[in-house]
Amino acid sequence: MDYFESVVLEYLRADRALCLNTQYCIQINEGENPDTSGPHWYCDAVAADFRSQCMFLCEITYANPPASLRERLCAWNDHWVKVCIAIARDSGLGDDWIVRPWLFVRETAIPKVIKDLKQLEVSAQGKVMLPTPRITPIEMAMPWEYTWYNRKGEKEKPSVIPVEMR
Repeated sequence: MDYFESVVLEYLRADRALCLNTQYCIQINEGENPDTSGPHWYCDAVAADFRSQCMFLCEITYANPPASLRERLCAWNDHWVKVCIAIARDSGLGDDWIVRPWLFVRETAIPKVIKDLKQLEVSAQGKVMLPTPRITPIEMAMPWEYTWYNRKGEKEKPSVIPVEMR
């Protein structure tokens, strides 16, 4: 875990309606060992949002450009239905829960991430399964940017982030 990952985890914990599981193994095929059972990924964190019944797959990167993030999103997109089934199976989610990525990236990298998401749609020839990710600038997770016990009063997200990604 790098420094910014722990900062973002504290930011997420400040919302008392979220429950976190860090380094969550998304294992497509059931099995004793994910290394031998088939495709799997370790997500930085999953955040179960009980208000909206949404399981967020939180990916955190300070890289600019965030090339590994693009690769991760492409891989998830290729297996999205199975990713959702695996998460529901392993986390005991009901049918009414949705799964959605939540990306924490440097503010300067947001235009590149949005461009990559649009290219994902083009390269998948309209077969994008991945829902529109939520994007939060990693700078908003700095402890002096929000109230640590309830995250009320935090700043608005920058206008470069489309409304559907906030």
